[in-house]
Amino acid sequence: MPVGDLIRFVVGPDGNLVPDTDARAPGRGVWILATEAAVAEAALRNVFARSLKQKVQVPRELAQITRTRLEQRLSGALGLARKAGQLQTGAARVKSEIAGGAVIALLTATDAARDGRRKMVGTLKASGLEGLVPHFDILSAPQLGLALGQQNVIHAALTRGAAANSALKRALRLARYIAQPDEPDDK
Repeated sequence: MPVGDLIRFVVGPDGNLVPDTDARAPGRGVWILATEAAVAEAALRNVFARSLKQKVQVPRELAQITRTRLEQRLSGALGLARKAGQLQTGAARVKSEIAGGAVIALLTATDAARDGRRKMVGTLKASGLEGLVPHFDILSAPQLGLALGQQNVIHAALTRGAAANSALKRALRLARYIAQPDEPDDK
């Protein structure tokens, strides 16, 4: 599998298993499919001790710890994109960026009103960008606000640039991690 579809885990100095979301920690690591379900199953099956060939302490909430780390990495990248001028917030500014065609990703708070979400998707459709510009619904308004140093952030748009591209990669990784597997059809 491509490394982008996997997440690395390493043993910390205290003997506890920790997610290495950037795959930069020294030492031996274990690669697991980067989904919440796969991490939870690996923790239950004790695959980490077998793969690392040593006894490790695996936190029961490893899947949630991993999700939190991925959210923190995305929040940091969004903050850098904002400082670089590659992220706009607010419905009016976001709609303007969409109309201008400069948007590479749209973020909507998970707790956004249904009507506001519908209007933003409608703007994407009207501009012909639906399906071309990813629309993320993975962080709450307080999380977005904390990441951007603002209050009440419901809509945000990433525009072209290196910092925005980095944030987009982290958003894709988090979205892939928390995605629910498709239910098989009962036909």
